[in-house]
Amino acid sequence: MFECFRDNRGEVLARPDYLADFSRFHKSDIRLLAKIERGQTFKEQGSPSWDAFAAGDWAAALRLIEAERDSVAAYFQESAGRGLAFRRLRIVEFPVTPYLQWEMNSFRLRSELGEEIRVLDAREIVDLERDAPLPEVVVLGNAVMYAVIYDEELKGAGAHRFTEPGQIATTVTEFETLCRKGEEFSEFFEREIAPLGPPTAN
Repeated sequence: MFECFRDNRGEVLARPDYLADFSRFHKSDIRLLAKIERGQTFKEQGSPSWDAFAAGDWAAALRLIEAERDSVAAYFQESAGRGLAFRRLRIVEFPVTPYLQWEMNSFRLRSELGEEIRVLDAREIVDLERDAPLPEVVVLGNAVMYAVIYDEELKGAGAHRFTEPGQIATTVTEFETLCRKGEEFSEFFEREIAPLGPPTAN
């Protein structure tokens, strides 16, 4: 699975070019935004909630997530009005990292407001990761997809870009296959995340 992402294939875009390219396609007539997320720790650039979490203020991190409710709801409502669906598959290792605990609380808001999120235990994909971990993938309709690149500090640094229709169609099919193995987000959250105490940032 995901063979087209092996060996760093695809056109390499620096972060500003990736963000501009993503924005252009996101505003176009696409019907699907799908993501596969595999890494267990990242640094989120431009997120006040993540900044609070990283500073050790868990209560503020949760308040800042909730403070985004109206803007996130408006975003999903506008997207639904033009027929754009959001689907995410989150691969999770245990024990859950502090970052992932923070992220799952962010996802809880997004799930409540319209994003379809499923969670898959990393032990379910061991056979797919014998040579390398699954890539961090973003698919925008049938127009473009990206394998996101992170730097040594675990910050987003750009992406490998793919536009070949056959590769995109195959990736979406593989995405759907893994989603069927995953668990509905709210069930996972209530069992694995809700009982946890405040995390300590790495």
